Amino acid sequence: MNEHLNGELKVIGMRGCEDFTTQVDNYLKQLRSTDKTFVVDAQCPRFGSGEAKALISESMRGLDLYIISDCFNYGVTYKMYGMQVPMSPDDHFQDLKRVIAATGGKPRRISVIMPMLYEGRQHKRSARESLDCALALQELTSMGVTNIITFDAHDPRVQNAIPLSGFDNVRPAYQMLKALVRNVPDVKLDKESLMVVSPDEGAISRAMYIASVLGIELGMFYKRRNYSIIIDGKNPIEAHEYLGNDLKGKDVIVVDDMISSGDSMIDVAEQLKGRGAKRVFVFSTFALFCNGLEKFDKAYEDGVFDKIFATNLTYHTKEILSREWYCNVNMSKYVSYLIDTLNNDGSISTLLNPVQKIHSLLEKHND
Repeated sequence: MNEHLNGELKVIGMRGCEDFTTQVDNYLKQLRSTDKTFVVDAQCPRFGSGEAKALISESMRGLDLYIISDCFNYGVTYKMYGMQVPMSPDDHFQDLKRVIAATGGKPRRISVIMPMLYEGRQHKRSARESLDCALALQELTSMGVTNIITFDAHDPRVQNAIPLSGFDNVRPAYQMLKALVRNVPDVKLDKESLMVVSPDEGAISRAMYIASVLGIELGMFYKRRNYSIIIDGKNPIEAHEYLGNDLKGKDVIVVDDMISSGDSMIDVAEQLKGRGAKRVFVFSTFALFCNGLEKFDKAYEDGVFDKIFATNLTYHTKEILSREWYCNVNMSKYVSYLIDTLNNDGSISTLLNPVQKIHSLLEKHND
């Protein structure tokens, strides 16, 4: 479709998103049968003090603008007082607001694609705490953002902070399953051979969705914490307790939104193998590996897990991509479909809930 009721389509990729934005742009050019790029150049140069400003290379008047931002790209740096400083999530979010401000309110519509939601882990108040994610969403909408698209939000109920604005939470279940059957062709997607396990009570809805669509059994762990002490801002986990049917001889998919340090995930995988699981496959939308890869290398060598599937929606180093146990799930084509559909005011319901596509994948794989 070439007629856009909501303005001509343009895309801005924030710092650290250049490669992903280029891939999205290439798919959009295929969908629109054009050689002309949809990407607009936007820069956020820094002064020596670390302060910054945003510059956009062309007029934004009347456009349907999509801004892609990875707030967790620690591979991007800037110079401050002569030092190279890695950009924090706060720096990335501030640059996003700068670019929105630089548009001067001229676009007809602004949508922000923020795969991992900024401050998504600080989504609720359990003491005298800030509500950072809710404040960030309100900031964006107050600046004129009409729609926020995120992936596998830690708790999607944070959208209650902006009830009159668009908030789409996407789960990449289909892309994960597709990557699984491609990389592990002998896997059997039936209830006799496969189970889905949630690593904690917070991830149960993600695991439940895959188990329901595939028609297989569901298990879960719950974290027994020591609430009398706090270490690194958290109550330490004393044990993972398993609830579910027998795992012996079955492949297991562990589903979670993110891997941070990885301690919990490795502990869960060890328990699964200890209970007789044949192979353990981890589905994690965002694999951050905050404390390095050494413990994962050792766990893989020890046979604790078999593969980790994670999306390219957040930054990954070459070291991560080179690991035999790591499978990168490319989401750029899917994001291009979302942008193309929204720009044409189409419904993205089938993109958000791909049950039919999963069933087709299941039938094809079983055949």
